[in-house]
Amino acid sequence: MPRALSTLTLPVLLIVSTLPVAAQSPPPPDPPAVVAQADATLRKAPDLVRVSVATEVRDGKAAEARRKSAEAMTAVQAAIKAVGLAPDAIQTSGFSLTPEMEYSGGKPSVKNYVVRNQIDVRVDDLDKLADVIDAANSPKNVIITVGNPRFELKAREAAELEAVAAAVRTARARAQAMATGAGQTLGPVLKIQQGQVYVTSPASPTFRAGMPLAARGGGGDASMTEPVRTETPITPGELEIHAQVTLTIAIR
Repeated sequence: MPRALSTLTLPVLLIVSTLPVAAQSPPPPDPPAVVAQADATLRKAPDLVRVSVATEVRDGKAAEARRKSAEAMTAVQAAIKAVGLAPDAIQTSGFSLTPEMEYSGGKPSVKNYVVRNQIDVRVDDLDKLADVIDAANSPKNVIITVGNPRFELKAREAAELEAVAAAVRTARARAQAMATGAGQTLGPVLKIQQGQVYVTSPASPTFRAGMPLAARGGGGDASMTEPVRTETPITPGELEIHAQVTLTIAIR
């Protein structure tokens, strides 16, 4: 008879080999260093100014108020352009038509419609600013507001970079003083961090105008006299460019 086949089951051993984990070396210590902070302020005369000019008219009819406003602003812009500004120097910045309400017997009704039109005027030559303000006040029989002059620098970015460089030089000088006091010498710069960089300007006056100023004199109807041509004095002052930096410099 054939011999029966027998199955031999052998135990399987699972051998897990663990390789030694390389020891992690601690990070190297930070090199000795000094940290110096500095602010720099540069002062420069502005060479550009933006000013807001607004007209305001009232009428019992909305369409008539809008027409009067259009005529007033057209006259204002024509007078300002005659000063000799760039073609793109005038930009509309606001327009509104709102009812002026009154109450009688507890019932509201529209007394007038008020139209306000505002433009921003860029003046690239500060010598023309007084002329622009006076020209804006030349149209008659309309309320005109001239205000919020914003003095600026045409090359603002270059001025800011100059202030940053000055702040870095000051911070390095301070780091040198600290290193010398500690009996050390300065090594390479490890880190430079820029803080705030901003420009501040003098407080901006506001000029409000209505009818041209009448000549002062001896009696009579002031409205029948010729207006006095008095140029508006402007003192732009200086702009301040501020920069803050922090330096980290190795010492040895």
